[in-house]
Amino acid sequence: MESALEWHTAKALLDWQIEMGVDETISDGPVDRFAFEAAAKERAAEAQAAVPQRGQTAPPVKQPKIDPIAEAEKAVAGVKGLGALRAALDGFPHCDLKRGARNLVFSDGVPTAKVMFVGEAPGRDEDLQGKPFVGRAGQLLDKMLAAIDLSRHDNVYITNVLPWRPPQNRDPKPDEIAMMLPFLKKHIALVNPDVVVIIGNISCQALLGKRGITRLRGQWAEAAGCPALPMFHPAYLLRNPAAKRDAWADLLELRTKLEALT
Repeated sequence: MESALEWHTAKALLDWQIEMGVDETISDGPVDRFAFEAAAKERAAEAQAAVPQRGQTAPPVKQPKIDPIAEAEKAVAGVKGLGALRAALDGFPHCDLKRGARNLVFSDGVPTAKVMFVGEAPGRDEDLQGKPFVGRAGQLLDKMLAAIDLSRHDNVYITNVLPWRPPQNRDPKPDEIAMMLPFLKKHIALVNPDVVVIIGNISCQALLGKRGITRLRGQWAEAAGCPALPMFHPAYLLRNPAAKRDAWADLLELRTKLEALT
């Protein structure tokens, strides 16, 4: 058996090879250097893409799309009383109107009333006081109710389609109406009135799916499972006093309906 190569001899041989220009060893199989370089460049590019460059921000994380109508339906699903409904509205985060309003305008009147009035949206006075129909239009509504022996203090319940004031008293947008409709329907179901009075175009759009209060007023319909009577909004009557004659006819129709139900 041959003895192992002596260390000094092996080192001398290696030094000689280096002097001759041998600076690396070769394996017994071919090596694809181009493949190594391509893989290294690909790894470097992936690492570079993962790190935000100067002046750039990381790509935003996609958030799941939220359906506010579905969220509203979930919010009212287990509600059993008006207090719980108010709390659900107050905690609902998907309506931007809430951010610009001073107060949630939920309702006024007697929750056990046979007649429920549904207005459109709060105005400035309503936003300040947190009650529906307390400005000039509300004062006219109170006079109209008194003319047929009704009162929000005794036998009328009042709410709005929207619980928060739109900026500059603009008309509610269709998506805002649709978002609040599950709350309104639950509100009507909890009060369970004999009659719903739909005040103005926006309320008709929400509960009847129609606009054109001049054509709809005085014509009985059904809303949220209740007999419903569309009427002019008191604010419209303040701008168009001649329409008060039609409003009086509608009030008499309402009184006749309530008397028939007693």
